[in-house]
Amino acid sequence: MTAPVLIIPGIGNSGPAHWQSRWQALEPALQRVEQENWDSPCYEDWRDALEAAVAAAPQAPLLVAHSLGCLLVARWALETALPVQAALLVAPPDPSGPAFPAQARGFTLPREALPFPSLVVASRDDPYGPLIFAARCAALWGSRFADAGYCGHINAESGLGDWPWGRQLLHGLGA
Repeated sequence: MTAPVLIIPGIGNSGPAHWQSRWQALEPALQRVEQENWDSPCYEDWRDALEAAVAAAPQAPLLVAHSLGCLLVARWALETALPVQAALLVAPPDPSGPAFPAQARGFTLPREALPFPSLVVASRDDPYGPLIFAARCAALWGSRFADAGYCGHINAESGLGDWPWGRQLLHGLGA
């Protein structure tokens, strides 16, 4: 990796079988943005942790967000002055959808273009965010869009292992 890579999990964090954790195991230089409370997320707290992690990076990092982490990155990007090289935004959840966790209601859908290159990746059968929603996010955020096919929420339950295609997408963003 040429740029630092920050892993940004969603609610509940990413367990050992999740592709984000597996990527970290393969490349220990990847750093996870840690949150004090993974199960009852507060946007302001999560935003502050992301801000601190990006500020501590030795150069503009690549961000790798999953699920609620996508909404965090998209909203934070409009509030910060810190540089980011690019972002891989995987499986953004629909905050107005029926499966969206009630404890995450403080995370809203930003409707402005991100100030850095980004790629939204979505699944055709994601229970938290339909493909059409993710495509709309990509359009709103000025992101490229990639259809991952049928792989649920693109998480550990999807059985993706190290998710090599996702790593290829990350490398295409500059990692």
